[in-house]
Amino acid sequence: MGVLNITPDSFSDGGDFFSLDQAVERARRMVEDGAAIIDIGGESTRPGAAEVPLDEELRRVIPVIEALRPSLTVPISIDTRKPEIMRAAVTAGAGLINDVNALQAAGALEAAADLEVPVCLMHMRGSPETMQDKPVYRNVVEEVGDFLAARADACMAAGIARERILLDPGFGFGKTVEHNLQLLRHLDRLVAWGFPLLVGLSRKSLIGKLLGLPVDQRLVPSIALAVLAVWQGAAIVRAHDVRATREAIQMCQAVRDIE
Repeated sequence: MGVLNITPDSFSDGGDFFSLDQAVERARRMVEDGAAIIDIGGESTRPGAAEVPLDEELRRVIPVIEALRPSLTVPISIDTRKPEIMRAAVTAGAGLINDVNALQAAGALEAAADLEVPVCLMHMRGSPETMQDKPVYRNVVEEVGDFLAARADACMAAGIARERILLDPGFGFGKTVEHNLQLLRHLDRLVAWGFPLLVGLSRKSLIGKLLGLPVDQRLVPSIALAVLAVWQGAAIVRAHDVRATREAIQMCQAVRDIE
């Protein structure tokens, strides 16, 4: 899953693809590099980020989806918490809803059920504005797993088919370095729930805190984390550096698949 942030303030590439032409070119380049999904978001969810007004988020993402959909050869994912954006984006051509709030906003569950596209439910403690304010867990792996299972149950009760549900443990969303490492170390426990697991570890602050690297120097550790996740059964890897990540996980998968 290639990351395309149409924002001025995302932690890694904020402002890089803010114009329509830049965004379209970036998406096409990621597909050429091997992206199987393009994830488009118009609201930064970095720690401390403020919520973007509905009209502004619409203005950012819908023209990009409309410009890409006629010629793009892979599905488009809409990264949003707002049901209004979900409906507009799917109407414009998006085929997956990727919600960091796990469809908890008023009307989001109903929108996803009506739209009949796959959904990705992510775990986040609090909101982007508050999620890194001293997060505490009794057992992070169990609590994240219990939350995601409950949200999956809520989706199925609302009429969303099980085969349309993906789960994301939410690395970096309301979690300390130790919490993130524990989740990755025991990722197979979440895979065992039987839902496809999406992971987003690319360029995360976890790397900066452990290795002291700035965002633009985190490629190698990002790939290492992606390979660790795939080795334990992750189905989708969300990445900024598509070609390098794809090649690394192809090698990982080749070893996993051998008899």
